[in-house]
Amino acid sequence: MSGKSQLNLTRNIGIMAHIDAGKTTTSERILFYTGLTHKIGEVHDGAATMDWMAQEQERGITITSAATTTFWNYAGHKFKINLIDTPGHVDFTVEVERSLRILDGAVAAFCAVGGVEPQSETVWRQADKYKVPRIAYVNKMDRSGANFFEVERQIREVLGAHPCPLQIPIGAEESFKGVVDLINMKAILWHDETMGAEYEVDEIPAELVDEAKTWRDKMLETLAECDDVLMEKYFDNPDSISVDEIKAAIRKGTLNMQINPMLCGSSFKNKGVQTLLDAICAYLPSPQDTPTIEGHDINDPDKVIVRKTVPEEPLTALAFKIATDPYVGRLCFFRVYSGELPAGSYVYNARSGKKERISRLFQMHSNKQNPKDVIECGDIGAGVGFKDIRTGDTLCAEDAPISLESIDFPDPVIGVAVEPKTQKDLDKLGVGLAKLAEEDPTFRVETNEETGQTVISGMGELHLEIIVDRLRREFKVECNQGRPQVSYKEAISKSVQLRETYKKQTGGRGKFADIIVRLEPADEGFEGTLQFVDEVKGGNVPKEFIPSVQKGFEKAMQNGVLAGYPLDQMKVTLVDGSFHPVDSDQLSFEICAIQAFKNAAAQAGPQLLEPIMKLEVVTPEESMGDVIGDLNKRRGNVEGMESSRTGARIVKAKVPLAEMFGYVTALRTITSGRATSTMSFSHYEPVSANIAREVLAEVNGRVDLIK
Repeated sequence: MSGKSQLNLTRNIGIMAHIDAGKTTTSERILFYTGLTHKIGEVHDGAATMDWMAQEQERGITITSAATTTFWNYAGHKFKINLIDTPGHVDFTVEVERSLRILDGAVAAFCAVGGVEPQSETVWRQADKYKVPRIAYVNKMDRSGANFFEVERQIREVLGAHPCPLQIPIGAEESFKGVVDLINMKAILWHDETMGAEYEVDEIPAELVDEAKTWRDKMLETLAECDDVLMEKYFDNPDSISVDEIKAAIRKGTLNMQINPMLCGSSFKNKGVQTLLDAICAYLPSPQDTPTIEGHDINDPDKVIVRKTVPEEPLTALAFKIATDPYVGRLCFFRVYSGELPAGSYVYNARSGKKERISRLFQMHSNKQNPKDVIECGDIGAGVGFKDIRTGDTLCAEDAPISLESIDFPDPVIGVAVEPKTQKDLDKLGVGLAKLAEEDPTFRVETNEETGQTVISGMGELHLEIIVDRLRREFKVECNQGRPQVSYKEAISKSVQLRETYKKQTGGRGKFADIIVRLEPADEGFEGTLQFVDEVKGGNVPKEFIPSVQKGFEKAMQNGVLAGYPLDQMKVTLVDGSFHPVDSDQLSFEICAIQAFKNAAAQAGPQLLEPIMKLEVVTPEESMGDVIGDLNKRRGNVEGMESSRTGARIVKAKVPLAEMFGYVTALRTITSGRATSTMSFSHYEPVSANIAREVLAEVNGRVDLIK
């Protein structure tokens, strides 16, 4: 079998969903039915494993493997499925982001009771951003309150998508026993006694025939819009449309992102998983369906390079996850877009500019690694032997360098000081934190120079809780935590021009630099950190010193004047200056720029910025007033209220992170445990003067600069 013919039988897919929609249960069942695992992996049902335990369950397979490869026989062919499990919690959206970046297709799982939940919206929008075609799978059809048609309406109205049900359920809640296949107009019934492993195809129950006809007609109408040939047949004689034509139209509509085929089942009860696997093979794209990949020239970022998804092209691969495996050490997961990657070969890292030898390659099978001689075009694999690799790096051939757009990760918004409980934990703590930081780009480790404390920062309280939990479980380190600290930033609010001269006379050569600079807020729409403008005329500052001035300001921005918090953006104009033919050098101008920043920023109306979070609270109607009252006390800004279909109210608000510590517990108290909330980072905005003074007084910052 040549690489070419295999490619169209490969599916790189992920399962994405809100917390508790059953992603991991579905993944476990897929592994079971495809024969990878002989015992079904259990994730406890429903509410027993909420919060971080669910995350442990979820990462039960994800800690050791990011991608699992399995096989499924469909329509006489053996399909290879690379399955990536993505977490559902909003603190881990970055895990979802980077998985979507390298997937060809996805299964969006929805809970038949909860429907479209806040996090399902987030992952759906992320999939839109990366243009990932997806199938909708309505899980938990056996739970009380399950309603397939209501979820279909929500996907259409809340997500603005185009769901196209290919099945309707037979029974619901306790009596859910199968589905009507609208393509073949047959009933598929699962056997309870075989744990759902076997099913039979039967005639549609008499009471469902009319409803099935109505939904089949809706399906054909939707498909007619995706395919002109089908449209003609649909208007002439709908009965003349063959099953193969329907399937071809579904595949075409899915790949063009015009429709989302919709299936249902109950993964926990083992119903609907085989039909889901068939649909993945039939309708989701293979690597060949995205025939080209675009990247940029390393030396000229404006120049676009296009590579075809064929083995003959030069190697192009993207590293999307680094994991620490107890047996093989650092595993780097990557997706090969073009060319092939043989074991023992050298690859060029576009970010670091270094060559690296990959000693061994693996394909991950659940939690076992199968050694491979080569990872082929369009495939996902893992490699060992990298010295310097980060998530989002492009691996390519040295003679044909290319940089795929790397993945942008948000800055951490919350920090916590950690210290080991005993002296022998001290070394282990450093090793453990370094490994975790390699795996997770949104997690940072810093040492506070003044206090000597180790501060870990991440995307939310849960994120850090899990990091500390993993330190204990995987690295056997016990540590004490300080109270959470918010990651503030600084900004300047007005324009200041000043002259800075740096002079130092020593025995030999002296140091001299003189610059006139203007500092002001960056222009609107400017992307990046430092907007540097050079206005020097007539060589008053020689050309070779100007990059040193820019470098000095870039360095200085990492420590603002109020309390050493970084500045996100600033505009610096180098107006003029002078130099000394003997004493001036690059270092002098760099130091001069750092001093100029300190003096100018203090006069430029420095401000403290704090992270603002986007919050969604789902609460019963009767607790609504209390929830809003509590948010107002937390300096929250309520932006809207909606009603959910279960009669609950959804409150959307923007709230400063500083006021949100312990919110989950407080919310449970106010609503007697009946409300839930999801929170994600939104943006930074200036803090009012009196609060800024309080914050600065606490960290020994310069309170006198706040006007």
